[in-house]
Amino acid sequence: MNSRNQTAVSEFLLLGLTDDAELQPLIFSLFLSMYLVSILGNLLIILAVSSDSHLHTPMYFFLSNLFLNDICLITTTVPKMLVNTQTQSHSITYTGCLSQLCFFLVFIGLESCLLAVMAYDRYMAICHPLKYMVIMSPCHCVLLVLLSLLISTLHSLLQTLMALQLSFCTDLEIPHFFCELDQIIKLSCSDTFMHKLLVYLVTGLFASAPLSGIIFSYIHIMSSVLRMPSPGGKYKAFSTCGSHLSVVSLFYGTGFGVYISSAVTESSKKAQVAPVMYSIVTQMLNPFIYSLRNRDMNNALSKLINKITCII
Repeated sequence: MNSRNQTAVSEFLLLGLTDDAELQPLIFSLFLSMYLVSILGNLLIILAVSSDSHLHTPMYFFLSNLFLNDICLITTTVPKMLVNTQTQSHSITYTGCLSQLCFFLVFIGLESCLLAVMAYDRYMAICHPLKYMVIMSPCHCVLLVLLSLLISTLHSLLQTLMALQLSFCTDLEIPHFFCELDQIIKLSCSDTFMHKLLVYLVTGLFASAPLSGIIFSYIHIMSSVLRMPSPGGKYKAFSTCGSHLSVVSLFYGTGFGVYISSAVTESSKKAQVAPVMYSIVTQMLNPFIYSLRNRDMNNALSKLINKITCII
């Protein structure tokens, strides 16, 4: 087979969601709207939490970091896709593609770790309330976020270094709107069995660890809540966990759906649309999910909007 080393590759072609020219303006408008709503929503929550002293708690500290990560995650992929759509260009440089892949894996991994840390925070608050303020001190909260960032960065570097070892043929078209690792491996003309095995092994271990922590935490949370004698206490506990569980279900449900669908079907359309759910839609919906039925958050947002209105 005629192949060439990856150092000879200058660029890839991101085919996007469709090649229909008539749909390009609609797709551009849709993704631009989703991007702006996501940035504005996440930024408003971060500003509301930072401006209200009543929300300076571990739960909202982790929530702010989650929303900041969502901004970074969606910015990694969508702006390049919007530029390509507007300019009718599909190209992305080899360096740019691997950089996008690296940052995407960092932020998607950090999302998973932060969700696990937030589950641990709720576990300590509900199951061990007397120890909560000692264990979840500001220093420990910062260390948990830094540890999550370190783990996700190491995972991303490992996967990106693996991608650097691939060689490619003349077909450099990626049927996606961003550089996804699985699609890059499919373009390689070298033997990718070990690469695929490594990807699925590392991804499986990395994804299962936070998910196992979330499941463990909520098993104990449910057990503690069901033993509460007060209906009001049960409602308050469930209300503080409901938003987090919704985000976890949306993130992991769509994420696992991508890999399950790619394993059982060769449909390129499903492979293109599925990542939109866990890399864009989830990040756009998170602010609405956490502000819905959250009185403290709604009050903080109202105060922030009033301040902004007065300034304007």
